[in-house]
Amino acid sequence: MLLKKIFGSKGNKTIKNALWYNHPIFSMCLGICSALAITNKVDNAIAMGAGVSFVLIATSIIISPLRKLIPQRVRIISYMITISSFVIIVDMFLKAFFPVISVKLGPYVGLIITNCIIMGRAEAFYSQNKTGLSILDAVSNGISFTVTLIVVAVIREILGFGTLLGYKVTPGGWENWVIMAMAPGAFFVYGVLIWIYGEITSR
Repeated sequence: MLLKKIFGSKGNKTIKNALWYNHPIFSMCLGICSALAITNKVDNAIAMGAGVSFVLIATSIIISPLRKLIPQRVRIISYMITISSFVIIVDMFLKAFFPVISVKLGPYVGLIITNCIIMGRAEAFYSQNKTGLSILDAVSNGISFTVTLIVVAVIREILGFGTLLGYKVTPGGWENWVIMAMAPGAFFVYGVLIWIYGEITSR
């Protein structure tokens, strides 16, 4: 009720869809590639989530106001140019201020350009809705994506490295689960979380 009072019925529906009913990863399985690759450490997940959120919001601010001016036949290339411009900003920012994380993420920062969440929202939402609602959708999807990455990364870092944000949190004698530091570990964690999501949603 509070969300509906603040953002209206459309805004309330937009937020709920992004955070739960049309969850970008659990419901639609979008953005899985980078999510699998970089969630072995929490700091990587935070950086990737923040980068994707920034690109989502910036793209919504550009695409939505121009939605009636962009010719239908060149809309996809317009989205790609817009998204890639902001991805370059993210890449340069990480290299300048967080070089260690930039090296860890490697090519996956550049792959934000092909992230299905951003392209999907640009095509399905930003190009069809007003700017305010588009920004709300971008923020909601960014939060949803980022929180999911962090949850997966917390599980994988603790089990795989015995640390959390680089600090030792496991007891002495703990044997690290090597599989959790590798991509197959991410598949396992995501599989369990998607199963839990499906069970809760079905009820």
